[in-house]
Amino acid sequence: MQFTVSGRTVEIFSNTEGKAPLVILNTIRNEGEKIFGKCLESDCKNFTLAAISGLNWNYDLSPWPTPAIRNNKYGFGGADGYISELTASIIPGICAKLPEKPEYTAIAGYSLAGLFALYSAYRTDVFSRIASVSGSLWFPGFTEFVQSHDFEKQPEIIFLSLGESEAKTRDKILAPVRKNTEFLADFYKSCGIQTVFELNPGNHFNDTIGRTANGISKMIGKGS
Repeated sequence: MQFTVSGRTVEIFSNTEGKAPLVILNTIRNEGEKIFGKCLESDCKNFTLAAISGLNWNYDLSPWPTPAIRNNKYGFGGADGYISELTASIIPGICAKLPEKPEYTAIAGYSLAGLFALYSAYRTDVFSRIASVSGSLWFPGFTEFVQSHDFEKQPEIIFLSLGESEAKTRDKILAPVRKNTEFLADFYKSCGIQTVFELNPGNHFNDTIGRTANGISKMIGKGS
């Protein structure tokens, strides 16, 4: 099923029996069908995936402007507005098309969408579980933000992953990504949140579909 809401394209993929989790996935290239198929190859079968595209990727998914990145030429800083869209119109529009109210709503994303998945839980209580897959947790100021803010609703489960080569870069902005991701995994565990951290082979661009599906599967499977 595909439809448009608030100017965004939403594709719904489902193989549910009765009440089931809803996973919100922000995408850049309409990968939803491939990711859903990969999930079905694992033990993760009874859920609904809502893949959202048509995003201004850098702007919609980043929490604040950051002059550290090429003088902010990419227009970062619109996540709060997009979170308002999600909660006010997009997610209600998705739920209106489902046969039953979701068991719970989770959020997953890759790269900047992984950063957004974590950040969104500090701005709304909609999401019970989070998967940040190769998340852009190098983003300037994010670890400091986490330490000084509380979740709107503490997630049941947080899944974090990273390619083992992602921190091997000369770019001083990107280089802290592994240190930051491991720090956040430890921090969330210390807060009593069930937290999973995985290192995957390769760099940021290796097996993005498989890694995302794995993150969703682990996020849903844990605690079920």
